[in-house]
Amino acid sequence: MILKRISILNYKNLEEVELGFSAKLNCFFGQNGMGKTNLLDAVYFLSFCKSSGNPIDSQNIRHEQDFFVIQGFYEAEDGTPEEIYCGMKRRSKKQFKRNKKEYSRFSDHIGFLPLVMVSPADSELIAGGSDERRRFMDVVISQYDKEYLDALIRYNKALTQRNTLLKSELPVEEELFLVWEEMMAQAGEVVFKKREAFIKEFIPIFQSFYSFISQDKEQVGLSYDSHAREASLLEVLKQSRERDKIMGFSLRGIHKDELNMLLGEFPIKKEGSQGQNKTYLVALKLAQFDFLKRTGRTVPLLLLDDIFDKLDASRVEQIVKLVAGDNFGQIFITDTNREHLDRILHKVGSDYKMFLVEKGIIREMEAEQ
Repeated sequence: MILKRISILNYKNLEEVELGFSAKLNCFFGQNGMGKTNLLDAVYFLSFCKSSGNPIDSQNIRHEQDFFVIQGFYEAEDGTPEEIYCGMKRRSKKQFKRNKKEYSRFSDHIGFLPLVMVSPADSELIAGGSDERRRFMDVVISQYDKEYLDALIRYNKALTQRNTLLKSELPVEEELFLVWEEMMAQAGEVVFKKREAFIKEFIPIFQSFYSFISQDKEQVGLSYDSHAREASLLEVLKQSRERDKIMGFSLRGIHKDELNMLLGEFPIKKEGSQGQNKTYLVALKLAQFDFLKRTGRTVPLLLLDDIFDKLDASRVEQIVKLVAGDNFGQIFITDTNREHLDRILHKVGSDYKMFLVEKGIIREMEAEQ
C-alpha cells in the first residue's frame, strides 16, 4: 500500500498541510519541535485510529481550534484507490471512514494499512514496564491476526469485570467470579498461544537484523514468560482469587506476560550502552516490519523518526544500507541532520522527495546534488 497524498487540518501544530509523496522515500528535515514527528504521527493515526504518543484524541486538536481532520489517499498494489478519513470535534466522538463509509468498530480497520514506526519513544520498550513490551507484541500480531485482536478485547473486558468484583466490599458469589474467569481463560489461552508462536518465529529475524547493524559485535535474544505456561489459565485464576481479593486486582494472567530483552544472557536494561539499546530497538522494529511483510497481504509503511541519534557512524551506515535496499516499500524518515538524509538519498537514487518543516509548515524542497 502506498500513501499518495495526505491532507491535514489542525492536527497538533499542523494547521493546514497538503502533500504528495514519493512511492519510495520521503524525508522530512528540520529542527526539533517544528512538526516533523507530528506529520509522521498523522500517518500513524490513519493506520491505527489513534496517535502513537497521546491516546486522548481531543488533546491532538490544534490549540484554540475545535476539530482536526486527517485524510489519506492510498493506492493498493493492484492500483485500487483507497481513501481513509479521520475527523474529531471537541466533545464529540471520533469518526473513521474508508471510502466514505464509516466503520462501526475501529478494530475492523486495524491491519488494513500495516505500518511500523521507529521513534525515540521506543526507548520505553527497554526502560519501561512489562505493559510496554506486551503492547509491542499486541501491535504486531493484531495487524495480521483478527482472531488475536478479538480475543485480546474479550480478555481485557473480562479482566475489568473481574477486577470490579475483587474490589467489591459486599460478598460476591463464586459463580459470578467463574463467569468472568472462564471468559478470561478462554480468550487468554488464544492470546498466549499466538504470542508464543509469534516470538518463536520472530527471534531469528530480529537477531539477523541486529547482527547486520552491529556487524556481529554482540549477541542478543528475546524470551517470553507467561502464567499460562504454568497450568491451565482457569486454574491459575482460581488459585489466585483469595490473594487477588486482598489486593483488589488480578495479580495473575496474560495481562502480566513479560518479554525479556537480552544482551548476551543478561537484561539489556541493565547491561546495554545507549548505542546498543538504540541498535536493539531499531533491529526490533525492522524485524517487526519484515514479519508483517511476510505474514500480511501488503507491504507495510515504514516510519523512521530521528533514528540515527546515539548511534556511531558504522551503525548509521549499516542502517542506511538496509533502508536504501529493495526490501522495504514506502518510507517516511525524519532527521535534524541533513547529511544523514543526503547519504540515504544518494544510495536510493531518484525516487524520493525531501521536505522542509518549520513551525508546522511543510514544503517540498530540492535535494542537494
